[in-house]
Amino acid sequence: MKSEEATLARMMRAAQTGDKRAYAVLLSESSAWLARYYRRRVPAPQIDDLVQEVLMAVHAKRASYDPARPFLPWLAAIARYRWVDHLRKVYRADETELFDDSAVQDSEEDVVIARVSLERMFGALSDNQATAIELVKIEGHSVRDAAHKSGQSESAIKVNIHRGLKKLSALIEKAE
Repeated sequence: MKSEEATLARMMRAAQTGDKRAYAVLLSESSAWLARYYRRRVPAPQIDDLVQEVLMAVHAKRASYDPARPFLPWLAAIARYRWVDHLRKVYRADETELFDDSAVQDSEEDVVIARVSLERMFGALSDNQATAIELVKIEGHSVRDAAHKSGQSESAIKVNIHRGLKKLSALIEKAE
């Protein structure tokens, strides 16, 4: 590994001074190293594209390489950034947007079944509790409006909702 590092660093320094033969060998050796690097990170059909992207980045950034520093960590950093970009692109392509026509539509049968189940559970509550829950929690009225409509006080509405929900919760837990 040390000899490979030293050889690649020497070829990169020569390539920076204009040695085309050293540059060609550097790209060839880098290509083999990158293929090994990506072998465990991406599916086989994607390796060649990633290697080419990194080699183009090496070509574009070759002037930024510092000859006093090791070559392989510099190459590995570029490879890692390209790999992360590749993963982002792949995952972004896998995302699908939900459109209104693909949303699940409620059937009226489900609504009727839910309402029948709710009415059956309300049968276990007092009339005041069922009315308070129906007005506030299901229909969305304020406590003040529910009190006015049902003839109960606001505090009675709150107590009936609390006790009714507690009783419904116990019924559901018992059924399970």
